[in-house]
Amino acid sequence: MPLYEYELCDGSCAACGGRFTLRRPLTAKELTACPACKKPIRKLISGFNTPSITKPVSISDAKKAGFAVLKRVNKGEYEAL
Repeated sequence: MPLYEYELCDGSCAACGGRFTLRRPLTAKELTACPACKKPIRKLISGFNTPSITKPVSISDAKKAGFAVLKRVNKGEYEAL
C-alpha cells in the first residue's frame, strides 16, 4: 500500500499537527477531510524512496542488461559504444 501525505487546507490543529501521512490502498476513496479533526485537507505530491546503497552502473553492466550505451560526439550527435 502506498503512503499518502496530506496537509490542512487552512489553519492548524493540535490533533493532526496540520500535516500527516497515511498508508492507504489504491482502491480507497480519496480523503477530503482529516480523520482526526474533520477539517478540509489536500493531498501533497511527495518524493519517492530509493535504496540508500546503490552502486554505479558500469558500461559492461548496462550492455549486459540490454541498454544501448551512447557516447556524445558533437552537440546533438551520439554514437553507440
